Amino acid sequence: MPPGPETTAGAAAASAPAGEERPPETPEDAYAPQERPGRAVRFARLARREAPRTGAAVAAGVALALSFPPYDVWPLSVAAVAALALLTRGRTARQAAWTGFAFALPFFFVLLRWLHVVGYDAVLGLSLIEALFVAVLGAALALVSRLPAWPLWGACLWVAEELARDRLPFGGFPWGRLAFANTGSPFTPLAALGGAPLVTFAVALSGGLLAYAAAALWRLRAAGGRTVRAALPGVEALALAAALLLAGYAVPVPTKADDEVKVALVQGNVQHAGMDFLGRPMMILDNHAEATLQLARDVKAGKVPRPDLVIWPENSSDLDPFQYPQAYDRIDQAVKAIGVPVLVGALVDHPGRSGYIDNKGIVWDPKTGPGASYAKQHPVPFGEYVPFRSALSKVITRLQRVQRDFYPGDHTGVMQVGPARLGDVICFEVAYDEIVRDTVKDGARALVVQTNNATYGRTGQPDQQLAMSRLRAVEHGRAVVTAATSGISAVVAPDGTVQQRSEEFTRDVISATIPLRDGTTVADRVGAGPEWALAMVGLLSCAAALLIGRRVRMDERNKRGQQ
Repeated sequence: MPPGPETTAGAAAASAPAGEERPPETPEDAYAPQERPGRAVRFARLARREAPRTGAAVAAGVALALSFPPYDVWPLSVAAVAALALLTRGRTARQAAWTGFAFALPFFFVLLRWLHVVGYDAVLGLSLIEALFVAVLGAALALVSRLPAWPLWGACLWVAEELARDRLPFGGFPWGRLAFANTGSPFTPLAALGGAPLVTFAVALSGGLLAYAAAALWRLRAAGGRTVRAALPGVEALALAAALLLAGYAVPVPTKADDEVKVALVQGNVQHAGMDFLGRPMMILDNHAEATLQLARDVKAGKVPRPDLVIWPENSSDLDPFQYPQAYDRIDQAVKAIGVPVLVGALVDHPGRSGYIDNKGIVWDPKTGPGASYAKQHPVPFGEYVPFRSALSKVITRLQRVQRDFYPGDHTGVMQVGPARLGDVICFEVAYDEIVRDTVKDGARALVVQTNNATYGRTGQPDQQLAMSRLRAVEHGRAVVTAATSGISAVVAPDGTVQQRSEEFTRDVISATIPLRDGTTVADRVGAGPEWALAMVGLLSCAAALLIGRRVRMDERNKRGQQ
């Protein structure tokens, strides 16, 4: 019978020379398979290991939110991009996806906190959906970080992420684009060349170059290098970032007027902020009619010059003037008193689809009454219409407050309002590149944003929307006037400067002379081409990183097989 482990160990101990330490006996379970830690233990270890990086991602996401209005610390947008690039660099796609999600969730939660008037569950739900796009971005950034010139590919991926998020789901939600944090920065003039996507690209590339310089500095310290040659890559990256920042100053922003027109923006105000801002029927309409009547009295008294046209905001008539004679008569009274065309905002029954309503801007003439109109092309999902209404309204009873769905318009808002050919976009539509671009290409000589921000008053949302108007002014070389029920109403010059603005929740009338322009910018002429091109470059760089990584793994496997 062959000796067992105990016999062998005992024999070895007995035969050891005196005075020498005998080898310890081998436990019976020394070669038994080790028990794998439980899932909870593994998760706890993972959480401890990732906690510092996750905390840094959260801080960077909050910093990005502070770069947007109402805070407007635009340099934080560059710093936040740099931070995300460093936090995802060299990681696996799964690890970087989590980092991107941890970055994006607090960013969107802070940025979209104005939705709390609907409910904090709405803030969290929308933030979660938007953060998923940035989680994919994080994974993609990790992939391309192994390629040469990775800051360039990362900037293209930022454009690709925004392209997808601006269109999906339900027509997308463009809030939180890097360009919208840079509507008053040195990057802003780039919008005249390639629109919001080019501004995003420039900001993201600057952030990537800062990250490259930081990584080069870290390698230099780790290697103990002190030579100029070793420091050169980092210095070059910083120089490129600085050149990119200053490049905007070399971009000509067309502002020369071909003509001009005198406008009056009427901000009638509402009863109070929040979901129930409308108050009793006719209250909003009475506020705007009375402000217009007062304007007419001031014109007659010589206190202010007579405008060529007057602009009322979105929902300035809280009743359908074609269904309620008292609303029609009240508008007609105010328009005849001022004696010039008025662009009225009203909700009206859709003429061809029973049960639907149109969110319209209507040109109301003092002699001929209502004429040309524009229906909002992009109603807000879950705010102005409810997708899958029959199923979702049973689960989310709050959706029942949206009693009827808005029907999307089928043409741009270019209309002749008195002596001016204006392009009307309504509220959130100013965030969508193609709607504003198509309006300008159809012949708008200036842009009008009719909006109703009363639900989100004093939450920062009106400031964020005004920033978009500033970017659109530069992008298209057009004056942009915003008329809001409760503020912020404003006049933005073609170079993006805010010339006049109202306070929130006050009755106000802004009188201004704005330029009318016929020329188009480079951004108008190239359209969405640069956006799609940059996005495709970003996606192709991901594909290249995957192919190179696969080839490297195969080569390593072959080398091990030959040894």
